[in-house]
Amino acid sequence: MAEPGEAGAEAAPGPSALPGEAAEEPAPQGSVLLLGGNEVKSRAVVKYSSAPPRAAFARLEEKTDLKLPPANWLRESAKLGPAGTTILGNSKRSKPFSSFGMAYDFIDSVGNDVDVVSDSENIKKLLKIPYSKSHVSMAVHRIGRTLLLDELDIQELFMRSSQTGDWTWLKEFYQRLIDQKWQRKKKSKEHWYQKAILSKFLYYSINGDGAAQPVPSAAEPRGPPSPDQTHDDAEGASWPAPFEMPTSVSDDPSTSNQGLKNDFVRNILWTFEDIHMLVGSNMPIFGGGRYPAVSLRLRDNNKPINVLTGIDYWLDNLICNVPELVMCFHVNGIVQKYEMIKTEEIPNLENSNFSTKVIKDIAQNILSFLKSNCTKEGHTYWLFKASGSDIVKLYDLTTLCEETEDKYQNPFTVPVAILLYKVACNMMVKKNQNKKHYGTIRTLLLNCLKLLDKGRHPQIIASANYMLSELFQLDEPKKEESSESPLNENSDESYSEEEEEMPDSDENGSYSMSSDPPDDKKAVAVIKSVGELSVPEKYKSIHQIRPSCAFPVCHDTEERCRLVLSYVLEGLKSVDSSIKKESDLPAADPNTPIPLKYEDESASGGPECLEKQMALFLDKMGSLQEGHCSTQSGMTPGSWQHKMKLQLILKSSKAYYVLSDAAMSLRKYGRALRYIKLALQSHDTYCCLCTNMLSEVLLFLSQYLTLCGDIQLMLAQNANNRAAYLEEFNYQTKEDQEILHSLHRESNCQGFAWATDLSTDLECQLSVSCKCYEAANEILLFSDLKSQNPEHYVQVLKRMGNIRNEIGVFYMNQAAAIQSERAVSKTVSAAEQQLWKKSFSCFEKGILNFESINDATNAALLLCNTGRLMRICSQAHGAIATAAGGEDARREFSPEEALYYNKAIDYYLKALQSLGTRDVHPAVWDSVNWELSTTYFTMATLQQDYAPLSRKAQEQVEKEVSEAMMKSLKYCDVDTASARQPLCQYRAATIHHRLASMYHSCLRNQVGDEYLRKQHRVLADLHYSKAAKHFQLLKDAPCELLRVQLERVAFAEFQMASQNSNAGKLKTLSGALDIMMKTERAFQLIRTELLEEGDQSKSDESSTVPEPSAANLHREEIIKLLGIFESRLAFVLLHSIKLLSSAKKKMSSHSEDEEGLLKTNKQVYSHLLRATANQHATLLERIDVVLYLMGQLSAGKEASEATPPPP
Repeated sequence: MAEPGEAGAEAAPGPSALPGEAAEEPAPQGSVLLLGGNEVKSRAVVKYSSAPPRAAFARLEEKTDLKLPPANWLRESAKLGPAGTTILGNSKRSKPFSSFGMAYDFIDSVGNDVDVVSDSENIKKLLKIPYSKSHVSMAVHRIGRTLLLDELDIQELFMRSSQTGDWTWLKEFYQRLIDQKWQRKKKSKEHWYQKAILSKFLYYSINGDGAAQPVPSAAEPRGPPSPDQTHDDAEGASWPAPFEMPTSVSDDPSTSNQGLKNDFVRNILWTFEDIHMLVGSNMPIFGGGRYPAVSLRLRDNNKPINVLTGIDYWLDNLICNVPELVMCFHVNGIVQKYEMIKTEEIPNLENSNFSTKVIKDIAQNILSFLKSNCTKEGHTYWLFKASGSDIVKLYDLTTLCEETEDKYQNPFTVPVAILLYKVACNMMVKKNQNKKHYGTIRTLLLNCLKLLDKGRHPQIIASANYMLSELFQLDEPKKEESSESPLNENSDESYSEEEEEMPDSDENGSYSMSSDPPDDKKAVAVIKSVGELSVPEKYKSIHQIRPSCAFPVCHDTEERCRLVLSYVLEGLKSVDSSIKKESDLPAADPNTPIPLKYEDESASGGPECLEKQMALFLDKMGSLQEGHCSTQSGMTPGSWQHKMKLQLILKSSKAYYVLSDAAMSLRKYGRALRYIKLALQSHDTYCCLCTNMLSEVLLFLSQYLTLCGDIQLMLAQNANNRAAYLEEFNYQTKEDQEILHSLHRESNCQGFAWATDLSTDLECQLSVSCKCYEAANEILLFSDLKSQNPEHYVQVLKRMGNIRNEIGVFYMNQAAAIQSERAVSKTVSAAEQQLWKKSFSCFEKGILNFESINDATNAALLLCNTGRLMRICSQAHGAIATAAGGEDARREFSPEEALYYNKAIDYYLKALQSLGTRDVHPAVWDSVNWELSTTYFTMATLQQDYAPLSRKAQEQVEKEVSEAMMKSLKYCDVDTASARQPLCQYRAATIHHRLASMYHSCLRNQVGDEYLRKQHRVLADLHYSKAAKHFQLLKDAPCELLRVQLERVAFAEFQMASQNSNAGKLKTLSGALDIMMKTERAFQLIRTELLEEGDQSKSDESSTVPEPSAANLHREEIIKLLGIFESRLAFVLLHSIKLLSSAKKKMSSHSEDEEGLLKTNKQVYSHLLRATANQHATLLERIDVVLYLMGQLSAGKEASEATPPPP
């Protein structure tokens, strides 16, 4: 025997391979046959073959009696190979599920590439319909674009119905509408005689000696089987009872059960014109010698070849790509002669003429007819033509079956469902290659689920639902809205399982039933005359496949996740229903919500309880690494229920995680906590079931805990909306309840309860958040995921540093609150010290977290906060020292204060060192500089105001104050333009003012060392001038500017007191007067403020009664400073007038400028005295007088300077 094909395209010798393992032969080029002007294109590729190498046939001698059995008849032979008698035509008849067996083996071809999958006998029977009066009965199924054709033997089917009671509905329908007097038709003796002769002939042809060898007497029982026996064998194997199919799809092809095997010797991908068919064939093929590939036929010489026989031979050779036919003629079993006929000559044989073009038209018309009407995927269609009839009818048996009591009586239901499932599985493997197939996969799986009974096929249902959930990529950004997304493309593979057929026009053949008898209304479509099939394009398919089953568009993340969870729930229900230990479980009502534990902070145990819970959690993680597994439902580890439930639970946890993340982005923190709780409960159940935790799953857990920490932190920071968040947290959908019930079958789901409770205590929420991050970090460390996921590791450490900063600030603020509220005490309370320790510990750990990931900016911020904590500690000790000194006695600057301020300075300097340069983060750099400047300034101010003279000398204190002030000035950036620049300018002005005041005070109190006095005089004058310069740059510090100028005037008066000469005193007074004239800007700013306050008070008079405010205090300060200014101006003017008058008397000649200056001073002094004498003048009027006098003095000075000196 031999295998067909082009030169060199032979199957490898040896035992047959599994279909999935057989190497596909090189695709031969299509062969074009030219037959009398008719042209058809045929191309065949052998996809699988179990035939041994080709064997040459033995030409029998004339007069060989084929009625005598050869010696090798029905015996195994090396030449026959493993196929045995199947190749020689003695096998059982083709099974009704033969196309399914091929489809299972070549799943890649089903649904897209191939139009038809069938036995070659069925293909030939269809193409001979216009030429034959025989009946046709075939089952048709649609899988995607592929039609599966199987013989539906009505006689055999109804014989089974009589024995088992199955298919009674179809028998009744058949008798009522088609053949009212149905009875079994037995095959004639002639049929079995011809079959026996053919079998003996083929065995003779491989015997090799050319002579007839009678069978030994011992072998006679091997004679041809009786008709009844043959039929019984066929009947027993052909029609399995409903639900004898496997309840699950095995991964091992060898475990496919009887009835769904691919029993063909070869499977061929046959392309006939534009029709692609996967065909099974058992035709014996011989070769060798001059005949590389021939088919062998036996013909009765008394019976000429008719058209049906010619078409049969021609199609067999085309399908198997056999170029020649060898015909052996016999008369009454006696061999007469052999004749060689080329395949392309068969259509032109005498008495067997037929047009290949017509055969092509028949094929195209039948395919178009079936594709146009067999539109519902998963339905079983019945193509039927009665014997001797010209009418071909198509029925939808699934619809007819659904009208019966048991809609699952259709034995095709399970094989179709399994095939849908297998095609979807195959496409799922390749889903990442082309997402436009998602719609097709979804449709296949949905149709598969429609066909199966939930109670009888739980594994397929669970697996199909899981695959449906897998179609939605939860870890990818949403792309549904994009018009370019492949998921939105209306691909040809997407079609409706509920499609209504579109009627064809009359010219293309009508499928309507209007002209048919009433009995035919059950038919889906009818071919009224078989002659129509020969008309070119008579049934051209115009059926439009609608994209209604394209992949659904999800408009948001929640909708996508909810779809996933709906499929997960159905899968879990299917798994749970198949577990036999249900009677041992407490009955759970899915309509009763599982109460979510909500505890007050008084019952939660606080942060201390979290330590124990964290230790238990880490122990559990360690046991998972060792492979421990515990389940309450009694599932066997490794069973399909166990594996499937693990996958479904993991998918649900991912969906809830994505839902939680989406709610988090919408600031729905209560909802986000509820979802992450469900995600962690799912993961907890997964941990209870899992025997070997994958690193990918541990990474998921780390991500879940990280998100949970984020949510708890956000809840802590938004405590004002706690009531709304609590309502969101307690809400639960029915779907969530049912999933939770399924989880509770395996676990108590309390493994992460410590992380997901909604507390009302701020400290507890912050602690829970911190523990979540710590747990996430521990998982990364002990599972060695740190190096594999560096980005996630960095994010976890950053969050740990951030939450520790938050907790540190929380404790620090609590300590500050206790400090501000506590009564007078001589010691710091233990609670306050404990808070300092907690805060410091958190800051220290946070700094280590940020330093470990080289996050200099955040490390600097935590160092800055630690510095602030040290300042709070210093302030607490300062308050204690004040209390110890009593209410009236002001305390000195204590050593404890100095210690903590110096510690604060160290931390601020470390923060600057961490940043390195301002370019790293200008805002943080400026902030740290400002805090450092503030610390130096505060410490210097306290030392200056409350000098520790009991411990240090005055000179040492002044030196330390001066050094601290200058360092504060160093870190006070007055030049960089920023929002803080006015504050820096004010700080710098205040520092200069305080230093000038200090040196001024030293000068007044110092006696003796003239060098130091001179040095202090210079420094005081320098700092006063700098302070005045900085204050003049500010628009909101007129009082400070006025005070500095008045102190400068007092400093001038002090200097004048030590002067002896009138000229020196006059010069000093002139300088003091110049200083006072420079206060004009300050008074103008004060005047503007007073006018604005007056306008504001008028608008508020009608509404509310004005209360004492900062404005009133500001007014009092202005009045005080104005009084001092008026008195000092009067003093300076008076002494200036006296000195100028005395100089005029002593000197006969007096310069005109001095005359003018004296006159101006007298006028101003006189005006000032009159103004100050007016007790009823308002503040604004007094300021106007001062501004007027400043103008007079300025004008007089300018006039005197403009007068030329005398010659």
